[in-house]
Amino acid sequence: MNFALFPFAGDLSLAQAAAGAWLDQLAARNPACPYTVAISGGRIARVFFEAVAHGALARGTSFENVHFFWADERCVAPEHPDSNYLLARQTLLDPLAIPAGQVHRLRGEEPEAVALARAVTEITTHAPVNAGGQPVLDLVFLGMGEEGHVASLFPGEPEAIAGSPAIYRAVTTPKPPPRRFTLGYAALAAATEVWMLASGQGKEAALRESLSPAGGTPFGRVVKSRGMTRIFTDLIF
Repeated sequence: MNFALFPFAGDLSLAQAAAGAWLDQLAARNPACPYTVAISGGRIARVFFEAVAHGALARGTSFENVHFFWADERCVAPEHPDSNYLLARQTLLDPLAIPAGQVHRLRGEEPEAVALARAVTEITTHAPVNAGGQPVLDLVFLGMGEEGHVASLFPGEPEAIAGSPAIYRAVTTPKPPPRRFTLGYAALAAATEVWMLASGQGKEAALRESLSPAGGTPFGRVVKSRGMTRIFTDLIF
C-alpha cells in the first residue's frame, strides 16, 4: 500500500497546493494528446475549483484537449443545487471557458440505463482502455466523507457488488439525494493518478483507518488497489 501524504494548515492552502501541482502537470503535457480527468463534488471541491480557475487564469494555462468526467453524480437535473456538475460549471468550467465538447457530465436526469451507457461510451472513447476493460484516466480527484466514502462508494456494500467491473454504476447511498451514479473501484484502480483532497472536521478517524494496513473503508480499498495515491489533507490524525 503506497501513498504520499501532504499536510496543510487549512483547506485554502491545501486547495492552492493541489491546484498549483495540477496546473504544473497540465503545463508540462503535450496538448495534442487527450488528457482525461474525473472530478468530484463537495465543500473542498469548491475551494479547489476556485483555486484552479484563479491560478489558471493568472498563468494562462491551456486546457486544450483536457476532457472532464465525473467521479460521481447525484440523479438530479444539471441545474439542481445538489448537482456536482453545477458546482464545477459555476466555479471551474465557465470561468475557464471550457468548450462543451470537453465536458462529459453524468446525466442524472436521464433513465439510468441510458445515462450509464452514454457515460461508459464517452469515457472509453477519450481515455485508453486497459486489458481489463477499464478506462485509464490521467487523473481522478476524490474527496472523502466522515465514514471514508469516496465518489459515491459507501461502506457496507456486499463484495459481489463492490467487486463489480462496471465502469460506472448506479447506487443507493445513505446520504441525500440517495440515488447516484459512481465510478467503480476498478476504474479508480486503473487511473494513472488519484489525488485525494481530505478536508473537513470529523474525518480524522476515517483517514487514519483508511491508511492503516487493515483499513476497511472505501478509501482504504482504493489505496490498497493502487501503486500510489497522493493525499492532500488538513486533518490532524
